Amino acid sequence: MKNANPVSMLLRVVVLFAALLMTTGCGRSDAALEQSAPKTVADFFVITVGDKPVNMQLAVRPREMERGLMDRRDLKADEGMLFLYLTPQQMSFWMRNTPTPLDIGFFTADGVLKEIYPMYPYDETPVRSQSEQLKFALEMNQGWFSANKVKVGAKLDLKALAAALKARGFEPWEYGVR
Repeated sequence: MKNANPVSMLLRVVVLFAALLMTTGCGRSDAALEQSAPKTVADFFVITVGDKPVNMQLAVRPREMERGLMDRRDLKADEGMLFLYLTPQQMSFWMRNTPTPLDIGFFTADGVLKEIYPMYPYDETPVRSQSEQLKFALEMNQGWFSANKVKVGAKLDLKALAAALKARGFEPWEYGVR
């Protein structure tokens, strides 16, 4: 390359440098890239109920809440899905297209478990809460609350929930969680 044009040499260096930056992520590691990307409904977060750690998925957006655990057959023993609402309300859930028998626990804004009900595969009969002051609903495998001695009055770890919401890209205060 002793007779190479200086402009073409500069262009080659610029292209090579740009390619190097793209493949290295501008010096950021894969771990840093993963941390900056918001988590999704598919990700699990460890949040305790009473003294029992649970791997929870968070259903926050309307589409996530509508989908819930439909078609799921892979729910492990200590896995569940937590549904979050912006305002306290009476809740109603059904089991459309849901093959796994579940229990649902309803929680107040301060994280206190108030009601627990069984739900049966494919049953479209609504399971309604009695209280109109509920903000969170946790679906777990049927029998989980009883087997783990998690009873009415148990508390949801709101600090862990706040951290999980932040990791999902949501502002915890919008859900009354601090």
